[in-house]
Amino acid sequence: MSASNDHSPVSTPLPTAAAKAFPADFVWGVATSAFQIEGAHDADGKGPSIWDTFCRQPGVIADASNGDVACEHYARLDEDLDLIRDLGVQAYRFSVSWPRVRPTGDGEWNEAGLAFYERLVDGLIARGLKPYLTLNHWDLPQALQDRGGWGDRATVDRFVEYAMGIARRLGHKVVSIATHNEPWVVAQLGHEKGVFAPGLKDRRLAAQVSHHLLLSHGLAITAMRALELKASLGIVLNMAPMYPASDTDEDRAAARLEDGRLRRWYMDPLFNGRYPVDVLHDLGEDAPRVSPGDLDQIRVPIDFVGINYYSRGVISATGAFDNKTSGLELTDMGWEVYPQGLTDLLVSVHRDYPGVKRLYVTENGGAFPDPLGSDGRVHDADRTRYLDTHIAAVGDAIAQGVPMGGYMVWSLLDNFEWASGYEKRFGIVHVDYATQQRTPKDSALAYRDFVRAQLSARQD
Repeated sequence: MSASNDHSPVSTPLPTAAAKAFPADFVWGVATSAFQIEGAHDADGKGPSIWDTFCRQPGVIADASNGDVACEHYARLDEDLDLIRDLGVQAYRFSVSWPRVRPTGDGEWNEAGLAFYERLVDGLIARGLKPYLTLNHWDLPQALQDRGGWGDRATVDRFVEYAMGIARRLGHKVVSIATHNEPWVVAQLGHEKGVFAPGLKDRRLAAQVSHHLLLSHGLAITAMRALELKASLGIVLNMAPMYPASDTDEDRAAARLEDGRLRRWYMDPLFNGRYPVDVLHDLGEDAPRVSPGDLDQIRVPIDFVGINYYSRGVISATGAFDNKTSGLELTDMGWEVYPQGLTDLLVSVHRDYPGVKRLYVTENGGAFPDPLGSDGRVHDADRTRYLDTHIAAVGDAIAQGVPMGGYMVWSLLDNFEWASGYEKRFGIVHVDYATQQRTPKDSALAYRDFVRAQLSARQD
């Protein structure tokens, strides 16, 4: 951080969170994903992803933008790694772009792409940072989509090959490998709602995609485990606790089903070896085709589950609930700020799935309007408050016995926010997209000072 931006907040950093107790091995970090920050969409042999293709469809991105340039992270790697180091965190969660390292999803590997991620990992290690790698953060090679994408069972095998290639190259250097980030988003938003890449609207296909994602996870875990890596292996899921809008039987049943679609549909096969009966019944003929042995392959031991949490769900059987009437603060995405939901979620996962060894909050943050002030800084008190209360919520879960391993802010940088384009800013570091200048916001400084205090207390 430049001296001109290195002004710590006057008050105690994250005071609510600072009052909580965290384990001595708890890891503090920040997170990003490849497509959202890297840019260099066709540089050095990279192939197109489904998001490169999707962004070129008229009307699907709010500001008609794309990820061609994004935050220029590919060209500004060392600058960004220095930025992470100067934040004082311990870990950086990033994703590998599959089409950057294997442009067609199979066939020849791209050495220039592999070398970039090796430089990234080596650069983190040289700066004393722990690399947390995610294999799939939604940017499937377009060449595989042309052959059916995640709806084609053959893509499962291609993913296992990809996982093995990355694990052989980087698995002995990183501390963690997650197979998928938010498979629910790929299946539901990409294949049923059609608002994310690849932009399809087919409920049966979406259900099959979700099964193939889980199967590819299990097979990749088994294959990587055989390499005897030191890295912990797991998966990252988006979750939200589902509360009934009222105490009626109808609303409680609707909330239960929505929990099934979002949480239990993924967690039940991962830890119980079956899909939830109520969701299968709801799907009816759209339920996925499951071959003999698939669920055994999915239910392989993993070291952790990462949870991405942003807000709660309030479910009405009639669809009548409007969160604008709840009286709670809303983020720029229109999502309620509800930190208690994170505690409730973590406690429920620990209670319902005793096989989970370790939980991480792998994404948590809020989008807020973040103009640069006349002093050249971003005074994002709303985001600072969001982080404070949500980190405190993790502390409350720990106090109730939940085995937490770490917390990672989403996101390090303002970036390409998928269908919202560049209109929504989640970063704790402001990015001027015209100049690519990075400016740490007040939330970054508060998080930095909080983490420093946490780590200093361990040494006392």
